[in-house]
Amino acid sequence: MTIPNDDPLDMDLRPVAASYKDCTAAQRALDYYLKPTVSVGSADAPALEDSLFEVKAGISGEEAMIHASDLLRCAAAAAYESAGSLNGTPRDLAFSVVYMIDLAKAMVDRSLNGNRTA
Repeated sequence: MTIPNDDPLDMDLRPVAASYKDCTAAQRALDYYLKPTVSVGSADAPALEDSLFEVKAGISGEEAMIHASDLLRCAAAAAYESAGSLNGTPRDLAFSVVYMIDLAKAMVDRSLNGNRTA
């Protein structure tokens, strides 16, 4: 007797992926999220004027790192709170985001502590 497997993680997604092969919108989305930006202002990357946010001119590296640490703390809190209301795989993924944010925050904080002692 065979037991049907309805687990979406075990599905063969090749037919679905093939249906998007010639879709220009899908290609633009993949390019946007997966291709790294080489340099600001190049033909492939948006100019600074096109960005939504801009770092204030003249801000020191330490000030920027302190702000980044605060932003990472807030992002971790938001991800942790949203993970608390989830179950199963989505919960695991949300907690993995919390973990990655905490790792990034630890690196920023370590960098800040190194700058202050120097």
